[in-house]
Amino acid sequence: MQSNEYLPFLSEIKAVIKHTDIEYTFRLTYEGNVKPGQFFEVSIPKYGEAPISVSGIGSGTVDLTIRRVGKVTNEIFERYVGDKLFMRGPYGNGFDIDSYKEKELVVIAGGTGLSPVKGIVDYFCSHSQDTKGMTLIAGFKTPKDILFREEFVHWQQKMNVILTVDSAENDTTCKVGLVTEYIPQLHLNNVNEAAAIVVGPPMMMKFTTQGLLKRGFHEENIWISHERKMCCGIGKCGHCKIDDTYVCLDGPVFNFVKGRQLLD
Repeated sequence: MQSNEYLPFLSEIKAVIKHTDIEYTFRLTYEGNVKPGQFFEVSIPKYGEAPISVSGIGSGTVDLTIRRVGKVTNEIFERYVGDKLFMRGPYGNGFDIDSYKEKELVVIAGGTGLSPVKGIVDYFCSHSQDTKGMTLIAGFKTPKDILFREEFVHWQQKMNVILTVDSAENDTTCKVGLVTEYIPQLHLNNVNEAAAIVVGPPMMMKFTTQGLLKRGFHEENIWISHERKMCCGIGKCGHCKIDDTYVCLDGPVFNFVKGRQLLD
């Protein structure tokens, strides 16, 4: 008997981690396969549902980092450890870790775009022997907007980390500037074989991928994630359709050869 893809299941909140005033990570119970970059539909009866990217994968749990921006997420923020949320998924294709093994890897994230790539960063932080070098460039508006501060301390011990903000506000712990400013400074042994992942606001991704191409990266060695407009998660509603591509089914992760064609 085929399962109903629309049917949600109950998941218990095991931890709530505050990053900023409007961004929390909810650690929820989940047994099953999941990839970084995939997403779940999180719902509360009478309030609706919202697609949320996976920001961490544990033993019997997944982390969903949520920004408080509307009716559904406002209600999610009223939930605490021991409460339950409805979820369905995971959906989308996610990032394939094997695509980045034995390569020099550069991950560039803007703001909440760090959430869907965090699983990749976590994996190679724990398996540094699987890459020939890794750099993380993460940009935020201000120091108050930085996500995963404790993780940054750990990541900096295992890889080259550039944490930058648009405005430092007298904070001396961060660099100041756009993420694109640090692309020319990348130290790579062989850019022809290096891989890059870019996730963030559309304009950030546009200029970041341009910077990577100028630096010598090949289009087929760049991956991006389109995460806007997803609604049903299974290609039925058409909200995320761009030409003949359904972002929720064919993405949200795309190789840049395909992703650069998705203009809406």
